[in-house]
Amino acid sequence: MKKPANISPQTQVLVMLHGYGSNEEDLFNFTPNLPEDWFVISLRAPKPTPYGGFSWFDIDLSGRDQFVDKNEAIESVKGILDFIHNIKQEYQLTTRTHIMGFSQGGILAYCIALSYPHLFDKIAILNAYPEPRILENISKDKRALSEMRFFISHGKEDAIIPLDMARKAADTLYDLGCYFSFREYNSGHHINPQNYMDLIEFLS
Repeated sequence: MKKPANISPQTQVLVMLHGYGSNEEDLFNFTPNLPEDWFVISLRAPKPTPYGGFSWFDIDLSGRDQFVDKNEAIESVKGILDFIHNIKQEYQLTTRTHIMGFSQGGILAYCIALSYPHLFDKIAILNAYPEPRILENISKDKRALSEMRFFISHGKEDAIIPLDMARKAADTLYDLGCYFSFREYNSGHHINPQNYMDLIEFLS
């Protein structure tokens, strides 16, 4: 967590959600290049993974249909929303929250933002995809959906979440009337330097 020197009701808040097997320090490394007056919070997922690190839900790489443990993912979504609500109450924040997620964290960020668009502003999705099994409660609020801004990036050589899965986001967001940019990079399941620079420009 990085708090700005002064916190007011208009302080911008960014919540970060890491990927499977990682921890809260991963995306938090981006903080030095983010606006100094932002309140930046990187969350740790609740479930320990076998080889260190943490996860938001169990995954099954044997098939796309079972890639996400639906019940665990929904529980993580509830926990993240509760955290955001409590932080905003504690510091009396009135601005919409920014959210960024990598891989698993990005899957949850899609769900959270599209289900509760009135709460969010900038959404950065890194090497993830919209999982239909946890997108059953997409908001009907067209105005709130249109007011969010999405930055979506994906590696062309991603062997964990193939590019064709990520590309489905463009159709989904277009149909919902969301503002977004979708960018593909010459990388695998990680963020290369150009991706990083474009991300920071979006968030700044």
